Amino acid sequence: MKPALVERLLLPGAMAVFLLLSLAYWWLENLPHEIFGTAMFALLAWHIAVNRRWFGNLVRGRYDGRRTVVVALHLLLIVNMLILLATSIVISKSLFSALPIPDSITLREVHWFSAYWVMMIVGIHLGLHWSRVMALSRSALGLSPHSAARRMTLRAATLAITGFGIWSWCVLGVWNHLTFTYSLDVWNFRASVTPFFGHWAGVMALPAIASHYGMSRWRDRRKGNGPEALRPHL
Repeated sequence: MKPALVERLLLPGAMAVFLLLSLAYWWLENLPHEIFGTAMFALLAWHIAVNRRWFGNLVRGRYDGRRTVVVALHLLLIVNMLILLATSIVISKSLFSALPIPDSITLREVHWFSAYWVMMIVGIHLGLHWSRVMALSRSALGLSPHSAARRMTLRAATLAITGFGIWSWCVLGVWNHLTFTYSLDVWNFRASVTPFFGHWAGVMALPAIASHYGMSRWRDRRKGNGPEALRPHL
C-alpha cells in the first residue's frame, strides 16, 4: 500500500473513527472511552508529524481572503484539540488517574463542550481537503477523473447525505451540545448503539459538505467559472 494513501487517507479516517467511538461514553464506559481517545491523540501526533511543513509555511507567501479563512479554521481546530487533550488528562479516571491533579466538574463540562465542537470543526477540515481525498481515492481505485454517470451519482449522494445529516442533527440535539445547553433528551444506550454512530457521521458530513462546496464556489467565482463551482470533485 502506498505511504501517501496511508498517511493522507487511512490515517485521518482512523482518527475520525476513534473520535466517533469516544462519543459513546455511556455505552463504552470510562476505560474504553479513554483508550479510544488516547489512540486518537496518538494518531493525531502522527498526522501532525506528516504535515509538519504546513506550520513552517504559515509565515510564507501572501495571504488572501481564502487562505486567511482556511488557516484560521485549522488554527481553531488545533486550539480546540489542545483544550480537549488538556481536559482529558485532568479529568481522567483510568489511564492518567495516578497524576496528582484534582478533579473538576467544570473541566468535565468544558471537555464535553470542546468534544462536540471538535466534531464540527473536523467536518469542516474534511471538507477543506475533500478534493485531495477524492484524488487519492481515484488514484487508489484507478478511476477516471471525468465521468458523467459518477458525477450524477455523487450529486444524488450529496443530497441524500445532506438530508440525513439534517435529520441526525435534530435527533441528536446537536445545537444543545454546541451551545452548552442542558437537555433531558439523551440517547438510549440500552438500545442498539449503531444508529448513534450513523447519526454522528451524518452530522459530521454537514460541515464537510458546506465547507467543500462553499470554498469551491469561492475559488471558482474568483476564476470566473460561475455554475461550475457546484460540480462535485471526484
